[in-house]
Amino acid sequence: MNFESYTYLLANPQKINSEDLAALDLLIKKYPYFQSVRALQLKGLKNQDSFLYNHALRLTAAHTTDRDILFEYITSEKFIQNEISQTILQHDTSVEEIKVVAENISEQLSLEIDRQLKAEMQKAEDILNPELFQRKFESVSKLVEKPEETPEEILQPDKPLEFTNKDTHSFSEWLKLTKAKPIERSEEFSKEENVSSEASAQEEKERKFELIDKFIQERPKIIPPEIADKSQKEEPKNTTSTYQQSPEALMTETLAKVYLQQKNYKKAIQAYKILILKNPEKSGFFADQIRAIEKLINTQAQ
Repeated sequence: MNFESYTYLLANPQKINSEDLAALDLLIKKYPYFQSVRALQLKGLKNQDSFLYNHALRLTAAHTTDRDILFEYITSEKFIQNEISQTILQHDTSVEEIKVVAENISEQLSLEIDRQLKAEMQKAEDILNPELFQRKFESVSKLVEKPEETPEEILQPDKPLEFTNKDTHSFSEWLKLTKAKPIERSEEFSKEENVSSEASAQEEKERKFELIDKFIQERPKIIPPEIADKSQKEEPKNTTSTYQQSPEALMTETLAKVYLQQKNYKKAIQAYKILILKNPEKSGFFADQIRAIEKLINTQAQ
């Protein structure tokens, strides 16, 4: 890749194609800490909705000196926007190419009346058609035979993670999970730590999860509760007390997807259960995700 091509991609990142990605990959191998090249690679993979995007994002985070800047970049409008301007330009060109041809208005009106008359006559014939009052068993069978979606199709674990500017905790947690696997402590050691202080909290959490498990099995229709005090929810958040928030308060859909991508299915299920408690209006969707994860676990165990 020469200098002109590189500067062109910097000015027009939405134009990055597969050949450009291959050239950028060679540059990264030669200069692993070349930040702008890695930024272009991320943009190109994002444009193509590539499964390699998450891996490239992890490597970019490992080679950057300021991850806050990286997070701002991947959540910026410039990074996630589609090629809207290009589409508008193409439409403008199409409009310019349209040629206006003058027609005889009286002839056109006569043809339109004839067309409408034929359409009304056809409607009358359709109403008298006895086939309209017979059930179409063939079409019904086609609807019944629609194949069931697989857990992978429902969960889409390889889809690029969508971080927003509110997902700072999810982004940090994702980076931690990609660095190392959690160390499994021995059962004896874990029992000795904070048994008395954690027992009541664990029982309460298990009780809530049992209710959620029952909901997942029965799946009743849930009507979202009305907000009793809207002003209370609109109070400004105290950012200085963020570190005091519980894991439940920090749970987001993005973080649940992070656990799913890392194949930490137990935490993913727990995350969706917490989200059911936080967002009862979306409980049906979260319950479907939990069922898909459990089905995926059973499939892999076979």
